[in-house]
Amino acid sequence: MSTTVNSNKPRRALPPLMSLSESAAERLGALYAKGQHGKLLRVSVGTKGCSGLSYRMDWVDAPGPGDEVITDRGLTILVDRKASLFLIGTVMDYETKPLSAGFTFTNPNEKGRCGCGESFHV
Repeated sequence: MSTTVNSNKPRRALPPLMSLSESAAERLGALYAKGQHGKLLRVSVGTKGCSGLSYRMDWVDAPGPGDEVITDRGLTILVDRKASLFLIGTVMDYETKPLSAGFTFTNPNEKGRCGCGESFHV
């Protein structure tokens, strides 16, 4: 008995690993041009907080062997390959509020967050 697999089925397009909102691109571009000139932003996921996972951002000089290189809106960011499954489809934004400003993440893979918003789970 033999089984034939039809490989002519159209494949569903995968969402981008990560993308930048317009405000995140503006802020990151300003950081790349000034204080972090010559560096790249690496996004990763670490274990922290009550929900178990948290976003990490670090400045690095060059991509490492475990980095995915993402280019969006003319800017390059790095994503730690170990975090890829947690971040597929994530949009990085930059929000300015009356008492704070910073990068935020809209991640379709998140199933919940802790009460303080510092950590998440998938």
